[in-house]
Amino acid sequence: MTYYAELSPPPRTIMTPGPVEADPRVLRALSYPILGQFDPAFTELMNDTMGMLRALFRTSNQWAYPVDGTSRSGIEAVLTSLVSPGDRVLIPIYGRFGYLLQEIAERCGADVAVLEKAWGTVFDPEEVIAAIRASRPKLLAMVHGETSTGRLQPLADIGSACREYGVLFVVDAVATIGGVPVETDAWHIDAVIGGTQKCLSVPSGMAPVTYNERAERVLLARKKIERGLQGSVDSPLTGMHDGPAIRSNYLDLSQLQDYWSPARLNHHTEMTSMLYGLREGLRIALAEGLEARFGRHRLNEKALSAGLSAMGVTLYGDPACKLPVVTCVDIPDGIDGESVRSMLLRRFGIEIAGSFGPLKGKIWRIGTMGYSCSQKNVLHLLGAFEAVLTRHGMKLHTGAALQAALDVYENTEV
Repeated sequence: MTYYAELSPPPRTIMTPGPVEADPRVLRALSYPILGQFDPAFTELMNDTMGMLRALFRTSNQWAYPVDGTSRSGIEAVLTSLVSPGDRVLIPIYGRFGYLLQEIAERCGADVAVLEKAWGTVFDPEEVIAAIRASRPKLLAMVHGETSTGRLQPLADIGSACREYGVLFVVDAVATIGGVPVETDAWHIDAVIGGTQKCLSVPSGMAPVTYNERAERVLLARKKIERGLQGSVDSPLTGMHDGPAIRSNYLDLSQLQDYWSPARLNHHTEMTSMLYGLREGLRIALAEGLEARFGRHRLNEKALSAGLSAMGVTLYGDPACKLPVVTCVDIPDGIDGESVRSMLLRRFGIEIAGSFGPLKGKIWRIGTMGYSCSQKNVLHLLGAFEAVLTRHGMKLHTGAALQAALDVYENTEV
């Protein structure tokens, strides 16, 4: 008979772009007793969660709830629910996750047009607006914070143009929600997808989404077709009318919103414990205060960047559009990047990330997100990083990194 040891994951300091360390209060919430999904106590938790998500997304939308599944389930739910075969979809790409949006849209049967930008930069909003005028898509999908390159895309002017030209604007805010401002209403975003495992410090397993009445009209038109009803539900949005039924059952937002409505129409068995964790993560974020939380992320990024620069390594990408929650570092010539990552993990219990595609083997990516975004972690990482790089034969400004980071902490008002 085979015997297995009791589960005991090793303690880690996780400084990747996700997942990150879960807040201990979230882990405690995950252990609470199970409630039935239609128990009044549980449906009240559902209502609480929707209200807190509206505050987090900074929206007055009726619909703000989690899709059960990882962040990608939220992206797929939004795109499969809004995009019909043959719809024109515009996707500006400046990193790996823009290509993910392209792939999902193509799987929906969309006629996809892409704009591409060199990795390490972002789009000038006017470039995107010019493409909107030229192609007149039904939907524009963009990544807000691109973790593969550590860059942040400005969105406000793009959203205004989408509204002017009758285009649905969908944003992947998986990496930014809870750590960087996401102004759903002010930026005229029609649908936003967030993630739990990054700046919210909740385990992966839910994808918070929100969408407005413009998006809902598309859902309801497709729902009518699905049910075989007669008549037309035309939308004032350019080129939008009744389309084919939504192909997915599980990721059908029109059914999910019925489940999250007061009617509580049964769709699936809700992930009880994950909802506890999400609710607690949202409570923690709102209790800290969003502006204070954004400030904490900026402060630790500033200290980390100052320390790395003082150490003598080079930061990757255009600093004008740096993502505050991910810092990318060029791997120096002659240094084995994977060996450095392995030693950090093995000797110090610190995990940082490599990258993808054209940046594979060329940069390290260091996350300062959520519960992992702390002075303790930044100082621990800088000291360990200096030691490991020295061990790998790199000549550094020994001791300068920690002093530069301490200068930031001691001289920055919070």
